Amino acid sequence: MTQTTPAPMSVSDPAEAEFQQSLAAALDDANLPTLLAAVVQLTGDLSLLEGKFRPTAMRGPGDHDDGGMPDDVRAELRTLAFDVVLAHRRGELPDAPTLTPEQVLHVLSRCLDEEVPSAQGGMLAEELGALSRATPVIDTASGERAPHVLVVGTGFSGLCAAIRLDEAGVPYTIIDKNPDAGGTWHENVYPGCGVDTPVHLYSYSFAQRADWPRYFAKQSEVEGYLLDIATSYGIRKQVQFGTELETAEWVEERQHWRVTLRRADNSTHTAEYPVVITAVGLLNRPAYPHLDGLDSFTGPVVHTGAWDPGIDLANKRVAVIGTGASAMQLVPAIAGTAREVTVFQRSAQWIMPNPNTTRGVEPAKQFLMAEFPGYLAWYRLQQAWKFGDRLHPMLRIDPEWPHQDRSINSENERHRKFLTRYIEQKLADRPELIEKCVPDYPPYGKRPLLDHGWFDALLRDDVALVDEGVSRIDGRRVVTSSGAEHEVDVIVLATGFQTLNMLAPMEIHGRDGMTLRESWGADDARAYLGMTVPNFPNLFILYGPNTNAGHGGSHVLSVEMQVRFVLQALERMAKRNLSSIECRQEVFDTYNGEIDAALDGSIWTHTGMTTYYRNSKGRIVTNTPWTNADYWHRTRRLVAEEFIERTRDH
Repeated sequence: MTQTTPAPMSVSDPAEAEFQQSLAAALDDANLPTLLAAVVQLTGDLSLLEGKFRPTAMRGPGDHDDGGMPDDVRAELRTLAFDVVLAHRRGELPDAPTLTPEQVLHVLSRCLDEEVPSAQGGMLAEELGALSRATPVIDTASGERAPHVLVVGTGFSGLCAAIRLDEAGVPYTIIDKNPDAGGTWHENVYPGCGVDTPVHLYSYSFAQRADWPRYFAKQSEVEGYLLDIATSYGIRKQVQFGTELETAEWVEERQHWRVTLRRADNSTHTAEYPVVITAVGLLNRPAYPHLDGLDSFTGPVVHTGAWDPGIDLANKRVAVIGTGASAMQLVPAIAGTAREVTVFQRSAQWIMPNPNTTRGVEPAKQFLMAEFPGYLAWYRLQQAWKFGDRLHPMLRIDPEWPHQDRSINSENERHRKFLTRYIEQKLADRPELIEKCVPDYPPYGKRPLLDHGWFDALLRDDVALVDEGVSRIDGRRVVTSSGAEHEVDVIVLATGFQTLNMLAPMEIHGRDGMTLRESWGADDARAYLGMTVPNFPNLFILYGPNTNAGHGGSHVLSVEMQVRFVLQALERMAKRNLSSIECRQEVFDTYNGEIDAALDGSIWTHTGMTTYYRNSKGRIVTNTPWTNADYWHRTRRLVAEEFIERTRDH
């Protein structure tokens, strides 16, 4: 029998002996392409990527991959990794040169057995830490004056901004309407709530965590991560909680924002800040449907985005209206607690299988991520590609593709067939459910969703799927568009958020007195790079218009790019004694023309489905047409010529 686990050396130190035993055991469960990448980085030996150690194509999205190596080669790689880590711990391993972006791509391409495009190099090298993502520092000793910044929100965007402002030496005030930090991960507490992005990727590049208990974390775990970040970086104690930005007015003669803040006790006060950064995100305000009779329903009505933890669903007949991301997580979580769950579906959803969706991270993997240098970073980097820009081509419409009703290109069609087979397999014994659950529009036309037990829940006798929209509420009955009536005790609105009503209900007045809402229209927000708008100087929007990566990846990735760009603007203000910086109108117009032209060729314009990405005129407001790497290139360096600058003595 081939030995796969290296034998620990004989050592006198009990702690070292225990480490070696744990390492040997953990290596037996390692993801070998990830392990190989970490060994290559530690040793600087790129030749290890060739010959016997060269992996073949990774098998699916799970985390148990042998790289296609035969047993003896796997054992040899594990032994090599064991020896390399011990040499590193003893200080016997020479420092390997820092990988270049080209080398990062080479290692990643070899380990994934596919060619990662050269345009990805800089972004991925930064994510790995091979390129610096350093924050500019304001030199106050030499007379540089950083403007005081108001940051609104303490979710991923707001905390990232605060951390980088601290590092740069920029004074700031940070507020949040909630009683604690976390943003949407503090607010959304419905049963089953969690991430649909692998959590090792859905975290800051500068604050990675090796001990995540699940591959797809639950709400409390993500909130805990953000609270830990807010505490460890000293931000939490600075936040003015229970405080909301109600209005902001640009005062031209004083070159600052006059803001009205509303406290939890409903009192208000005004303050002045040269710069405002909004970090309130897209998933901030629940969207309530306009249903006749809803207000007169005599039982509890609760929105997933404003969940009441005290609501009792035991032995209740529960109506769930909506089949988006929150419903996909909620229904499996409450099935078996409620007496009946009836789901009302306007349109079916494409749902992706992933073997890690409901799995915990094994202790061996946690050990490797914590103790094997580079293992976590390479594991995360592989996810950044596989769950991100790798998927982008299937979202571009091929005008020559003959089956535009069901797919938009050959790769999209391949995914449609794969996902259809998955649905058919899961629901093989219920053909009537298959008909209800296979969408009639191309995959990725709506937000991609993961199977958190959705199909298993639909197979239960106490769960029913109604493939009709809701017409009205009549007493205790939910009435569908066909007139069918369903008597229920509780109504759950899984109807999403006001994603198109960006920055609402804040009222922000620019230089000419016009509000952002008036400038944009009710549902047509636009910004240069998603961050800045003409006539609104010193206002920076994080996770703003057309910055959502609808093809996949991590929201946190783009947040870090945006925060760096904003810090460059603040650095320029400090170094050049600027009172304001503002995007030029022609730059704004050209950029948004490019956005619209690129989006015209994207799947989200497909008429076969409705989506919260698209406004009443059909324009895509939330999503970016670019890859994450494209956005990285566009935001890496602020171009001064694109902005109007005013000095303090102007």
